[in-house]
Amino acid sequence: MIKFRLAHLGLVMAAIGFNAAVPMVGLSSIAYADTVRAEVGKPLQEAQKLASSGKYKEALAKLKEADAVSGKSELEKFQIEYTRGSAATAAGENDTAARAFEQVLASPKLTPAQAPKITEALASIYLRARDYPKAITYIQKVLKDNPNNSAMKEQLIQTYYQSGKLNEAAKELQGAKSEGNLQMLANIQLKQNDKVGYVQTLEKLAAAYPKASYWADLLNRVIGKPGFSSSLNLDVMRLKLALKQITKPSEFMEMGQLALQAGNPAEAIKIVDEGYKKGALGTGADAGRHQRLKDLALKTQADLQKNAAAQEAAFTKEKDADGLANLGYALVAEGKGADGLKLMEEAIKLGTGRKPEEMKLHYGVAQYIAGKKAAAISTLKSVKGTAGEPELARYWTLYINNPV
Repeated sequence: MIKFRLAHLGLVMAAIGFNAAVPMVGLSSIAYADTVRAEVGKPLQEAQKLASSGKYKEALAKLKEADAVSGKSELEKFQIEYTRGSAATAAGENDTAARAFEQVLASPKLTPAQAPKITEALASIYLRARDYPKAITYIQKVLKDNPNNSAMKEQLIQTYYQSGKLNEAAKELQGAKSEGNLQMLANIQLKQNDKVGYVQTLEKLAAAYPKASYWADLLNRVIGKPGFSSSLNLDVMRLKLALKQITKPSEFMEMGQLALQAGNPAEAIKIVDEGYKKGALGTGADAGRHQRLKDLALKTQADLQKNAAAQEAAFTKEKDADGLANLGYALVAEGKGADGLKLMEEAIKLGTGRKPEEMKLHYGVAQYIAGKKAAAISTLKSVKGTAGEPELARYWTLYINNPV
């Protein structure tokens, strides 16, 4: 009769690299009252030596000598199957490894401290074999014993996703914060045609990880929303400009023209100047058109400065809320924040605007331009509507809080 030392078994596990995937700790320190007979212990130790030198298949073959011994004790069975599971895992023989470790898990010689690691091992083996139902079963067992095992939580989500259990994966991803998990949730929502959920997740991505791709998707979806008002095209472009997504000559030209049409020449000048600065305007066959737009913006701005007081008086007399709001925004863009915001406030109070929620959106953006960040966020959060106004207000808030 020889005493079998579990310390050797722990060395075998480390030698085959099992610890790297599923740590198996605490095995070397366990002492048992019973012993292993020589006829079992000798081939078992030889199998371990073979495994330690990377000869996993030879180790599995050597274990057959131990298998052939009759009347094996529970300890002998436990150590044979443990060694078999380790060697089979390293050899890539998943079925053999799974059967062995399932017997180890059911063994009365397995201590409570060892059980979670064996369960993790089985989860890993079934994942490798792409037996997702069984992998999920063992991952859930691990989490039942240790709900705070973050690695297994992540693995459960991945396994649900890979196995097509999208509802289960989405449920686990509620409250996700990492970019990878939010991307997975968005992907699931796309597959399930959950447009509302997808946009909500995309907004979380844009807020936490402000990348151009997330913002482009959000703004494209706003424009494509049923009932979107074309009068908000300039507002979309304003946000795109802030996000540095206006890059083409045609985009700078279109935005500059829209700003002029909205009675905001100071904004048009800034847009055109940005186009020149970026090298998008002032070159090529259309350089003349670019210069004409700039000249027009400068002339219109000069005229506005001459007539601003008269326009304000006329709009106030006629109670023209839209005229006052547009003039106010133009003044803010010119750098006259206090004067411009005052006119916009008066316009909102009049309550005669054709598109009051759009007016409120412009007021919030103007407050931000004027350096009143907290007030801007408060205004933008109050924007309602059905034509894209609340989405754009929400995205301006996202941008203000998480600038690119």
